Order: sequence, then C-alpha cells, then structure tokens
Amino acid sequence: MFVPRRRTEFLAERAAALVRDGSVVVDLCCGCGAVGAVVAEAARVRLYAADVDPAAVACARRNLAGTGAVVVEGDFDAPLPESLRGRVDVLVANVPYVPSGAVASMPPEAREHEPRATLDGGTDGLVVARRLVAAAPRWLAPGGAVLFEAGADQVPPAVAAVRRAGMVPEVRHCDERDATVVVGTVADRF
Repeated sequence: MFVPRRRTEFLAERAAALVRDGSVVVDLCCGCGAVGAVVAEAARVRLYAADVDPAAVACARRNLAGTGAVVVEGDFDAPLPESLRGRVDVLVANVPYVPSGAVASMPPEAREHEPRATLDGGTDGLVVARRLVAAAPRWLAPGGAVLFEAGADQVPPAVAAVRRAGMVPEVRHCDERDATVVVGTVADRF
C-alpha cells in the first residue's frame, strides 16, 4: 500500500477546494484513504473510494470510518456503482507517475517498502494517468473535474491527454512542496 508523501497534500487541497456540501467525490487509487479524508473534512460530501489492493481497502475503510464513505475493492473504476456515471463532481487519484526506468533511483523508503505498482507509471510515467483521464468523462457531471499528480516534465503530455479526452486542462504547481497537479474539467453541457 502506498503511503502519500508531503507533495500529495497539494493534490488533496486542490480537490478539497472544488467541493461543497453534497458534492459527489471519487478517490481512485485511494491507498490508505488520505486524500479522501482531506476532502471529506472540507465539506459534507458523498465520498466513494476504490483501490485494487485489499490491504489498502481495509486501511481506507478504517481511516474513512465516520465519513459515510463507500470504500470498494477492484481494478481502477470497475467497482464503482453504475449510478455514479455522469454524477461525480470531483474525481481525484494519486496515480503512480514515476517512469519505469526511474523507480530504481527513488529514495529507499519508497522503492524498498512500497509495492512497485504504486510507484511505476510506465515508460513515460503517464500510463495510469492516461487511463484515468480516458475514464473521467463517463463519471464526471457537467462542470466536474478530474485531478492527478504529475512530474513537472510530464505536464505537456498530461495536458494533451486531458484535451484529447474533451476536457479543459489546468495546471497548478506548489513550489514549496515541489508538487504539480493537473486538472481536467468537463465543460457545462447546456
């Protein structure tokens, strides 16, 4: 199970800034549920969290107890209820974004103690992010947003993926935490 780093606070804060009471939020690749917990503190949301790792799901259930969150186990968005299609206001995911070739050079506390799948984002680091962005439009409500972390050098292809999925991209960066968040927003459909 992946343990979020300090830079992930920025992702959680950006997601929390987009919610209001009653918002429907999905935390994919939820790990221990840390991002969902921050969002649930910001407003009374309807929170759904999903992860493929049974240990992560068990931990997220403990960490999100009392929030009313529905925590499910399964591959990516497959375990989400069909009733959420087109109704999600915020879809946030702490996807792995380290390029496969760079995993070996990560700090030992990450590469030796985290499952590789929670770190390795494929050849360019954006394989899972592209999967997220491709899935987002079927879940997001009009005006809804998908958010994910990326490396600063991954911003151009990440933004291109968001555009290809028909969403409006935005990039936020926090120098203090060396964190970059890519946001894709679905245009209002009037």
